[in-house]
Amino acid sequence: MTLARYACDPALSRGRRFAEVAAPTRTDYQRDRDRIVHSSAFRRLVYKTQVFLNHEGDLFRTRLTHSLEVAQLGRSVARTLGLNEDLVEAIALAHDLGHTPFGHAGQDALNDCMAEYGGFEHNLQSLRVVDELEERYPDFNGLNLTFETREGILKHCSVANALVLEANEPGGVARRFLPSATPDAVRLQPSLEAQLCNLADEIAYNAHDIDDGVRSGLITLEQLCEVELFETFRRQALAQHSKLGDAAQSRRLLYDTIRRMLSAQVYDVIAATQDALAQAAPSNATQARQAGPLLCFGADMRRQSSLLKRFLHQNLYRHPQVVQTTGQAKQRVRDLFALFLHDPQTLQAGFAARVQALQATDTIGRARVVSDYIAGMTDRYATHEHERLIGTSTSVAQV
Repeated sequence: MTLARYACDPALSRGRRFAEVAAPTRTDYQRDRDRIVHSSAFRRLVYKTQVFLNHEGDLFRTRLTHSLEVAQLGRSVARTLGLNEDLVEAIALAHDLGHTPFGHAGQDALNDCMAEYGGFEHNLQSLRVVDELEERYPDFNGLNLTFETREGILKHCSVANALVLEANEPGGVARRFLPSATPDAVRLQPSLEAQLCNLADEIAYNAHDIDDGVRSGLITLEQLCEVELFETFRRQALAQHSKLGDAAQSRRLLYDTIRRMLSAQVYDVIAATQDALAQAAPSNATQARQAGPLLCFGADMRRQSSLLKRFLHQNLYRHPQVVQTTGQAKQRVRDLFALFLHDPQTLQAGFAARVQALQATDTIGRARVVSDYIAGMTDRYATHEHERLIGTSTSVAQV
């Protein structure tokens, strides 16, 4: 693999928090990817909601299939731009490891529960998973990934949490989120590989949420005709394959439209980024970080993508059926949090032991253990535990 001068070179990595002997046949980024794939948190993604709850259908996307689609898109673009495909894949596969059960509904509910204890950020939780929560090695907690992979996982971070991370790791992965880190008012960016994963994430979920939304019956092809980005490629598909206009071919029409839409967005990102790179002319990965965001859509594609996101937000994510199921999911998270915080002995043994090791007055630490436990649950395990410990219709207040 020939890398561009601005790509992340594993030979120049800032390394791991705990020094390890290099692998004889793999680069550090390949090793990161392999550790992520073999982690417990990665396997749990198969039973974590993307938009539709796991029990609602076998063919809807999960966090696992979403992560695989992000990795595929990311590697395709990385190859053309000369970026490090292995680093892109590692970040893509790990970027959702910290997501709660029940998708964004679970995340919002857990953040509300943790409001008095420091809040909950799923990007920060993903970093906690790979830094602390995975238990696979005798000499350290976590997966001991490279700086560059960890930096890419931490896509967003509040200043308050960045200060905590910075205190424990000066100049580390949270440095760029601190105002003092950028006195010239140009915020230091993560690697181009991390920037690419952010865009691939957006492209992937816009496309597969259209597919899942139509499959569920919550949005229709007729509604999507109002969306410029979709309609442009629907018309192209029909112009090239007139038979797709038959009602019986609607599924093929949807697939072909999404395929064309994905390709157009990928080619747009490549062209826009090549222009940005030509203007910035970074001679190495460090200069690329200092040049501002370089992985980007062109202006018109950014506009069309924003309109598509607005459509999905209004017509899919806020659909009454989705709101109803997510409302129930939020209540399960709130109930479980209240129960575990009140009675930590109901936690799984390892987490109960973590609480017992804390000072009795450390309510923040106890809440964080509870948060770690709930965030690691799959949809079906959270549902099962709620039914076992609380009951389907009994609130924690009545326990």
